[in-house]
Amino acid sequence: MAQQAQVQFPKGILPIVFLGILALIFISKSTVTIDAGEAGVLWKRFGGGVVTDEPPLGEGFHLVAPWNNVIVYEVRQQELTEKMKVLSSNGLDIQLEATAWYQPKSDQLGSLHQTKGTNYLDRVLKPAMRSATRSVVGRYTPEQIYSSKRDAIQKEIFDETKKIVDDQYIQLNDVLVRDVTLPVAIKDAIERKLGQEQESLEYEFRLEKAQKEAEKQRIEAQGKADANRILSASLTDKILQDKGIEATMQLSQSPNSKVIVIGSGSDGLPIILGNN
Repeated sequence: MAQQAQVQFPKGILPIVFLGILALIFISKSTVTIDAGEAGVLWKRFGGGVVTDEPPLGEGFHLVAPWNNVIVYEVRQQELTEKMKVLSSNGLDIQLEATAWYQPKSDQLGSLHQTKGTNYLDRVLKPAMRSATRSVVGRYTPEQIYSSKRDAIQKEIFDETKKIVDDQYIQLNDVLVRDVTLPVAIKDAIERKLGQEQESLEYEFRLEKAQKEAEKQRIEAQGKADANRILSASLTDKILQDKGIEATMQLSQSPNSKVIVIGSGSDGLPIILGNN
């Protein structure tokens, strides 16, 4: 039988291969790539845990010791929408849907991770938003919430939520009240009342317009009456006679045939007779 050939490696090759494999593992564990809109919190196993006194790792490629760890956070603006059941000032149940725009404070990301962790949304922002919403809505009636005070309520929820989360390493950008759902009977009653108020406002507008028009006509009539009174007071007998004489002189120069009787009219004014 032919003897099988045995593959022999050069002396010292196995340790080199082993070291190469270890190097690949080391490099793969030591590289971190952080995507756009993200930042990384460095955790040092032998260096005191979470790094809070240095800026977080920014976007791009980073080399990190393999015994350390990097926790990646999204630092761009994010959206949280909550549907809540709250009570109005008179104790009625109201369904309210609100949206918060927020983001972690990137320069304090280490402190956020150390004190709140990656689930800071459930631990801080959601409870703060629910508490603020209940507090604010409890000051208003269903009618105010449904119609006139909606913008004010939205701003108050934002202000109170922001006050809670500001020192919790979270930046709150805005709060939007998207929907308010009242009990059907209450909603119908409010809409009827609003309709009646609109009709009343329309009636008041028409009445005010009519009053202004009447006042305008009264002022115009008073002006005409005053003008006539002033004119009548200024037309003395002497003025009327002078006007009559002036008119007679002008007519006498006219080529039209006529008969003028001087001093035969009332107050001694001339009478003008045509050929007819």
